[in-house]
Amino acid sequence: MTEKNGDLMEKIVSLCKRRGFIFQGSEIYGGLAGTWDFGPYGAELAYRIKDLWWSRFVRSRDDVYGISSSIIMPEAVWQASGHLKNFTDPIVECKKCHHRFRADHLKDKKKCPDCGGELGEEKTFNLMFPVETGSTSGGTATAYLRGELAQGMFVNFKNIIDTFHPDIPFGIAQVGKAFRNEISPRDFIYRVREFEIAEFEYFVKESDWEKYFEYWKKEMREWLEEIGINPKNVRENDLTEKERAHYSKRTIDFEYQGPIGDMEIQAIAYRTDYDLKNHIEGSGMDLSFRDEVANEKFIPHVIEPTFGVGRLLLAVLLEAYTEDELGGEKRVYLKLNKNIAPVRAAVFPLLKNKPELVAKAREIYANLKKEIPNIEFDDNGNIGKRYRRQDEIGTPYCITIDFDTLESGTVTLRDRDTGNQERVTIEDLKEKIL
Repeated sequence: MTEKNGDLMEKIVSLCKRRGFIFQGSEIYGGLAGTWDFGPYGAELAYRIKDLWWSRFVRSRDDVYGISSSIIMPEAVWQASGHLKNFTDPIVECKKCHHRFRADHLKDKKKCPDCGGELGEEKTFNLMFPVETGSTSGGTATAYLRGELAQGMFVNFKNIIDTFHPDIPFGIAQVGKAFRNEISPRDFIYRVREFEIAEFEYFVKESDWEKYFEYWKKEMREWLEEIGINPKNVRENDLTEKERAHYSKRTIDFEYQGPIGDMEIQAIAYRTDYDLKNHIEGSGMDLSFRDEVANEKFIPHVIEPTFGVGRLLLAVLLEAYTEDELGGEKRVYLKLNKNIAPVRAAVFPLLKNKPELVAKAREIYANLKKEIPNIEFDDNGNIGKRYRRQDEIGTPYCITIDFDTLESGTVTLRDRDTGNQERVTIEDLKEKIL
C-alpha cells in the first residue's frame, strides 16, 4: 500500500468522483455541505459492507434480532435518552463574517480562522435535527430525526421480549441512517450531517458486562480484518470519563490511522442500564426482563458495538488505494477484498467490432451473472484501458473472450493485483472467481 501521505485523501476524493463512487450532494445546485451521494460503485461497496456485517452479526447468530426502526422519533424519546440536554457541541461565531466554528477545534479561540475577525463568546449548540409533524397550523408537534440508532432498539425492547421471548443475553440490531447537525462538516465523508450506522444493543446481566465487552471487542477486531483493514493501522482508544458520552461507563474507539489523523470508524460502549431505566421513567412502561429459569426480574445492562458504515467505507478505500508499476507503466488500483468489491469480475470481448466475440462474451456474462450478481460487462475502449478502469474500481478479475474461446472453450483470466493471466475453461470460471 502507498504511504499515507497528505494528498492521499485528495486522490481518493478524485477517484471517487471520476469512477462513480461518491458525488457531492445536490451538486448541480452548488452542493450542500455535509451531504454526499453514493454513485453505482459506492452504493454497491456500501451495500456489500452492510450485507457482510448483517450476515456476520445477525443472520449467522441465534441471539441477535434484526429490526428497522423509524428515522423520525418523538421528542419524548430524546428527552428520556438525555440527547436534548447532552447531545451538544461548543460553538463560536465570528462577529465580522458570521461563520461558525466548533470551539474545541480551534487553536486560537479569539481570532476567526477565515477572516481574522473577533470571535464571540462560546455557546452550546444542540446537534439534533428537529422536524414538525402534522399538517395544520397550530396542530404540529416537534419530533426529531434520530441522532443515533440505539433508541430505536431501546423503544422496541419490550416488543422483542413479548413476541420472541429471548433468553438473556441477546441483542437487537439494525442498519440505518442517523443525523447530526454538524457545525463544521469536513474531511469528505468522515464528518457529515447524514450518515449510516450498523449497530446492536446486547442485553446482559450486570455481572456479565465485562465478559461480553471483551467478547465483542474481539469480534470487532476480526470484522475489520474481514473487510480488508490491517489491524496495524487501527488504534484502540479507551476513552476517559470526560471523553465518553453521557450514557457510557466505558467506551473504546477503534481509530484508523489515516491521512487526516485518528479516524474513529467503530466503537464499543458499556451503556449500563441507563437507557432502559430512563425509558421506564419516561414512558411508564415496564422494560424489565424476567429470567424464568432463575426466577428473577431485573433491568438488563447493555453492551453496544457501533460501526460507521461511511467511515468504514472510507477506511477501506484508504487502505486499498495502491500505486505501482505494471508493464512499464504507472497505475492506480484499489486492492479491495473480493467479498466487498463492487464488481467481482468484468467480462470483455477482445474486440467489440467482432459480433461473434461480443455474442460469446454476452453469453458468458449472462450465465455468470445468474449466480454472481456483481458481474460487469465492459467493451468500452481498448483492452488496456478496460484493465486500467477495472483496476481503479477494485475489480479482482477480468475475463477476456477471444478467438481461442470460440475454438477451445477457454478464456483469459487476469488477476488485478499481479496482472498475471491464465487460460481457464468456461466451466471453471465460477469456481475461480468466487
